[in-house]
Amino acid sequence: MIPKDPVMLLSFVNLKLRDYYGSLEQMCEEMDIDCSEIERKLASIDYRYDKEKNRFV
Repeated sequence: MIPKDPVMLLSFVNLKLRDYYGSLEQMCEEMDIDCSEIERKLASIDYRYDKEKNRFV
């Protein structure tokens, strides 16, 4: 289960990307979650996924 609050989701996702996954796509596939939903929620607080940094900035 992922956090519903966008700020908590940001922290959760960036921690997972930093410590466990090489890309957002890999994380979503392994956790069986919708990447577009994460991107949409984080875009609502002005964060976008940066592939080079492998995190939302």
